[in-house]
Amino acid sequence: MKRRLYFLFSDTAAARRAVADLGTNGVATGQIHTVARDGVDVSGLPPATAPQRRDTLRRLDRGLWYGNLVVFTLALATLIAGWALGNTLAWVLALAVMLFTLGGGALFAMRLPSVHLDEFRAALGHGEILLMVDVSSDCVESIEELMHRVHPDAVPGGSSWIPNAFGI
Repeated sequence: MKRRLYFLFSDTAAARRAVADLGTNGVATGQIHTVARDGVDVSGLPPATAPQRRDTLRRLDRGLWYGNLVVFTLALATLIAGWALGNTLAWVLALAVMLFTLGGGALFAMRLPSVHLDEFRAALGHGEILLMVDVSSDCVESIEELMHRVHPDAVPGGSSWIPNAFGI
């Protein structure tokens, strides 16, 4: 699974220099996505796709979370019904599903970073430029250190998980 790092820039020239520096440090242009409000000059910067601009990742995030809650609730109802009817197999399987969804939910809520585009709407509204950089999880620290060292004007905005599929 990859991570998406978010960096805000106040001007296009600084964002272009950051993209060039990221490129010389092994980050392909296809792994960098630029988001800005309409009217901001982003020429020369790799554009974000429509799903990235719509923050499809947030919808996927919420869909997985709510799906997990629904499965847990159905398993709880099955557990209660199985127990009331004396069906040992039903309540044991329901308990196993509940433990699985509890573990998945805990992993999702506590271990996976969760920053989304909505958190940058105010900055984008003020004309700032957001670079979203997709890297493997073992490169996160080196890219953050590079941006901090070479581009101190870049405002780090955190990171999020991204699937390796779906063009998100």
